[in-house]
Amino acid sequence: MLTTEDIRFLVVVSNHRTLADAARALNITPPSVTQRIQHIEKKLSLKLLQRPSRIVSLTEEGRVLVDTGSSILEDLDELTDKLNESRGDVSGRLRVLAPLGFGNDVIAPLLGEYKKAHPRLEVELELSDKPNWANHHKWDIIIYIGHLADSSLKMVSLAPNKRFVCASPEYLSRYGQPETPQDLKKHQCIALRENNEDVTLWSFTHTVSGSIENVRIRPSLASNEGRVIKDWALRDLGIIMRSEWDIQSQIDSGKLVRLLPDYELPNADIVALVSSAAHERSARVTGFLSLLKEQCQKAPWLSRD
Repeated sequence: MLTTEDIRFLVVVSNHRTLADAARALNITPPSVTQRIQHIEKKLSLKLLQRPSRIVSLTEEGRVLVDTGSSILEDLDELTDKLNESRGDVSGRLRVLAPLGFGNDVIAPLLGEYKKAHPRLEVELELSDKPNWANHHKWDIIIYIGHLADSSLKMVSLAPNKRFVCASPEYLSRYGQPETPQDLKKHQCIALRENNEDVTLWSFTHTVSGSIENVRIRPSLASNEGRVIKDWALRDLGIIMRSEWDIQSQIDSGKLVRLLPDYELPNADIVALVSSAAHERSARVTGFLSLLKEQCQKAPWLSRD
C-alpha cells in the first residue's frame, strides 16, 4: 500500500533535476534513491520514472501521482496544523521569502528566535531580491522592500523606510559634493539591481517646492547584492542610493555622508505580504507577524530624522 512517506519521497525526487541531486537533498546515497523508487513501483505495479536516464523524468503515471499526492499532502498538513492550533500549538512549516540583505540581517535571526521558542515548528527561508510572483502561493510570508506593483496579496506594514544617496568622505574630498540631482551625472554612481526596478533612474522631490527631478545615472559599478554596493561606497568608489535601514549606522558613524538633504527619494517601506485575511491565518504565521512588527517598530533608524 502506498504511504504518505512514499509520496513525500517522490515529490522530493520530482523537484530535482537528477537522482544525485535528490539523494543529496534526502541525505542518502543515489543507489538508495533508485532502490526506493523501484520498491514503490513494485508496490504499484507501475513505472514512475523514465529509464534509462540520469535526468529525473516522470512517466505520465508518475506525474499524476506527484501532482495528486502533493495536494493530498498539503491537505493532511493543513489538517494537522488546525488540530495543533486548536490547542494553541505553533507547529508545522513556516515558509518565508525575504530580500537578501534584510533577510540576512533581520529576518534570519528572528526566525531563529521564533524557532527556538517553538521547537515543533519547521522553518524554510529563501533569500532573493527578484521574487517570482508566479510562485507566491509557495510562501506563507513574503517580506518586501520598495515600490510594490498591484498584488492580490494582503499587505501588513512593518516599518517606514526612507532612501538616501550617500558617499564616503574620502570620495567627496576627491570629487566634490553634488548640490543638485543633476550634478550626479558628473559623479561615479553605483547601482543596486533589485526587484526588477529601473535602477538607473533616480527620482528626487524637492522638500520645499515639491518639484521632481529625474536623473538617469550611468553606473560605474552595479550589483544585485546590497552589501556589495555599500562596501564599494565605503571603499570610496562612488555614490549609492540605499535604504536607511542599511546605512543609517554608517551615516551616524561618519563613514558615509548623506547627500542632497533638500531632496527626498521615494520611500521603500518594509511590508509583509500574505495570502489570507487576519482571521484565516495559522498560529505560526500570526505569531511570526507579531514578532516582526514588534521588532521592526524598535528599529534604530526609526528614531532618527
